[in-house]
Amino acid sequence: MARSKRTIRASEIGAFVFCHRAWWYQRRGCHPMNAEALDAGSEYHSANAGRAQFAHALQFVGWSLMLFSILILVFSLF
Repeated sequence: MARSKRTIRASEIGAFVFCHRAWWYQRRGCHPMNAEALDAGSEYHSANAGRAQFAHALQFVGWSLMLFSILILVFSLF
């Protein structure tokens, strides 16, 4: 289904808020001149996404162990 030129999607609103000029270029079908750098950045973020998720999981485990230790301490005092 073809969309009209007047239809603006939520992702376009986000792009507009981030950078008006980039949204304007994208709307007119222009491609960025630094496509290689953008691709390299996307690859970098994809490669490190797993590390970030693992770090968040470790942080959750740490907070859980701390809470569990505090609860044991409180219950042992009573």
